[in-house]
Amino acid sequence: MTESGDNAVEIRLAERPHGEPTMANFEIADVDAGRPGPGQALVRNTWLSVDPYMRGRMSSAKSYAAPYEVGEPMTGGAVGEVVASNADGLAVGDTVLHQLGWRTHAIVDTDNAAKIDVTSAPAQAYLGVLGMPGLTAYAGLFDVARFAEGDAVFVSGAAGAVGSMVGQLAKLRGASRVIGSAGSAEKVRWLTEELGFDAAFNYKDGPVADQLKAAAPDGVDVYFDNVGGEHLEAAIGSMNLGGRIAICGMISQYNATEPQPGPRNLVQFIAKRITMRGFLVGDHLDARPRFVDEVAPLVGDGSIVYSETVVDGIRSAPQAFLDLLAGSNTGKMLVRV
Repeated sequence: MTESGDNAVEIRLAERPHGEPTMANFEIADVDAGRPGPGQALVRNTWLSVDPYMRGRMSSAKSYAAPYEVGEPMTGGAVGEVVASNADGLAVGDTVLHQLGWRTHAIVDTDNAAKIDVTSAPAQAYLGVLGMPGLTAYAGLFDVARFAEGDAVFVSGAAGAVGSMVGQLAKLRGASRVIGSAGSAEKVRWLTEELGFDAAFNYKDGPVADQLKAAAPDGVDVYFDNVGGEHLEAAIGSMNLGGRIAICGMISQYNATEPQPGPRNLVQFIAKRITMRGFLVGDHLDARPRFVDEVAPLVGDGSIVYSETVVDGIRSAPQAFLDLLAGSNTGKMLVRV
């Protein structure tokens, strides 16, 4: 028990998935929230983020982030309110951003929690449009893909938290054309009617290569990849001379149990002089100040539109994650604790 008398709930990795995760891979446990030690604060989480990269951490395979341990609580982005504190700089009532999600309460160290201003934007925005997904879009488009005014841009997974930001940032910076792919007619309408994409298509309606050529008859200069597979091959086929590809994610392959075939048209890299680069947002944290300076006002005045798919309750977090992998979200998938 804490001073507030709260019990806690945490979500643990029960077993590693083989292929597509299921509810059996998660364990929901009732625990004691604990008390903060010196230099620590107890945070009651209010919002949790579920993100595609978490699928990789459920595996034991070596990757850029340490795997989740079986039997231990999972982690991820969260915001919450300080309810008890022994830490200088963190007072009861402060709203903080930290990485101990997948639980109702977290004991955080001062160095691992950042106070956020909830007067300029809602707290959950710091998990989406003003958080890691927003910075991923910004750094990937401008620093990795080296977007320039007049470029034609194609974004896969365009109705997700990252993709929807990429398209809007490109339009605001003077893209000649922005094309997005998504998985439903409703998402396609959202991209074109509310976010300002010049064209969008449902990848389930036919071959991606054919739909992309119809949407971008003059080709594309930048491809921001969240999907991989057929989308990547199609983008290579539509690339203009000197095209740039930023590889952010490949959600089409995250649940594969066997190695997937690569694009069959890599020879086009030679004649078209294409550049392709993978990146992690953690390598671009130095871009955060200019990202916030540029994007926060655009969010505040409505120039950037964002959507959230909200699931209520900590016990619903595993299903929210499974739904995310299935593409049922529009914009950022969030759990309201």
